Amino acid sequence: MQESNLFEYAVIRVVPQVEREEFLNAGVILYCPKLKFLQCLCTIDESRLCSFSNRIDVAEIKAHLHSFAEICRGSKDGGPIAQLDLASRFRWLTATRSTVVQTSKVHPGLCEDPAETLQKLYNEQVL
Repeated sequence: MQESNLFEYAVIRVVPQVEREEFLNAGVILYCPKLKFLQCLCTIDESRLCSFSNRIDVAEIKAHLHSFAEICRGSKDGGPIAQLDLASRFRWLTATRSTVVQTSKVHPGLCEDPAETLQKLYNEQVL
């Protein structure tokens, strides 16, 4: 029997007009400290996103979501934040902000396989 490991996750949201507080779930970020796991899965349904506003720059949104992935990976393309330790990267990505790309509050859980749990949460919360 595999051991359960504590993880934390947040839903990545696109908020086209921050003042209206409407959002579209676009991804999930999951952090499991014991297994040194930090990954996110993101996608954007362009037609659903454009239904919020006709002034959305979809390419810019995709670039922001790509940055989340680069920071999770610790890629040099992720900038200085991507060079921080895993916990600091996760906390930075999930910090409260009033921008077009935001995250939900952080939620805890237990899992045996963080990659499998990330996929399950992504399927439930985004797809």
